[in-house]
Amino acid sequence: MLSLARGQATRCGVCFPLQEFNQRFVVSHSLQSIPLFPKLLRLRVTTSFVSGSTQRVQTMLITTTYAFKGGVFPHPVCEFPAFLPKEVENIKDPFARKLASRIERLPVQVSFSDTCIMSSCVKPKVDSKKNPLLLLHGFDSSCLDWRYTLPFLEEAGLETWAIDILGWGFSDLKRLPPCDVASKREHLYQFWKSYIKRPMILVGPSLGAAVAIDFAVSHPQAVDRLIFINASVYAEGTGELANLPKTLAYAGVYVLKSMPLRLYVTSLAFSGLPLSTLFDWTNIGRLHCLLPWWEEATVDFMLRGGYNVVDQIEQVKQKTLILWGEDDQIIDNKLAVRLHSELPNAIIRQIPDCGHLPHVEKSAETSKLITEFL
Repeated sequence: MLSLARGQATRCGVCFPLQEFNQRFVVSHSLQSIPLFPKLLRLRVTTSFVSGSTQRVQTMLITTTYAFKGGVFPHPVCEFPAFLPKEVENIKDPFARKLASRIERLPVQVSFSDTCIMSSCVKPKVDSKKNPLLLLHGFDSSCLDWRYTLPFLEEAGLETWAIDILGWGFSDLKRLPPCDVASKREHLYQFWKSYIKRPMILVGPSLGAAVAIDFAVSHPQAVDRLIFINASVYAEGTGELANLPKTLAYAGVYVLKSMPLRLYVTSLAFSGLPLSTLFDWTNIGRLHCLLPWWEEATVDFMLRGGYNVVDQIEQVKQKTLILWGEDDQIIDNKLAVRLHSELPNAIIRQIPDCGHLPHVEKSAETSKLITEFL
């Protein structure tokens, strides 16, 4: 529970007037409602206000909360880049909306395209002399997965990039490039070479861990350390899907984009979500699927075989942190132990009461473990 003194709230010694507000309210993961506020306000809340929470899914450290007369969160005023699907306006989560407003496209020159690929990413707010972080995402997702954890990392003073892996996210793929593993690797390398330019801490959740392993083994000079979050690294590519006729592959991808399947997958990743939050998070997770080239890019990746990094794991030389949500319903926990035993220089930390995506579900704990590792 959070108790605010009558007439003010304090953030880093700065008082914000709340007029006649004298209520207690729960800071929860759903961010759906709050007691009446006399007017629209912007409230900053830090971990010092949060204690004793046992909720299954939550954002422990709320960085920006919006309240509105009537008790329902309005859409925060955000100007979205024109290249995002118009459905971004329907997203209710204020953290997702804020991060979406920060997405940019930067030109990346690669050998397999005659023109630069305008590549979607979120640039750092913080400049640091320390090695920067580069946040990847999982299979068929986007940088919006980092909507809760990225602000915490920035508040910790870490220079943090978030990038969309080639073929997913919000890059401009009108002239569809190949989206196989080698192309994803080269695109990531050229992005690093053009903009980051020094060794980085590469963070890979789920399939993003396979992307990170493939990249770190191929370009060790670019990677200082690795962080894996519920890593999906033991699948042998896309398996039999690579042998599908193209018409069947497109049919499968159509189902992959469908709301029923996305709702099911979201419910597996996060148990106990209120229905309204389940729908909103599903819409966030499939927003990039609404771009016109998504189906072709996904079919291309599927038919080219996908990631198979099993034989590369023992070649990883960088110090590695393995984070694992103990209640993962998607990846077997035994694989975390196996990965820890096979990596030459790794430590493992488990996150209790947490599923497949700790950086969404337990963002405060995740960011704390990351900063301690660095």
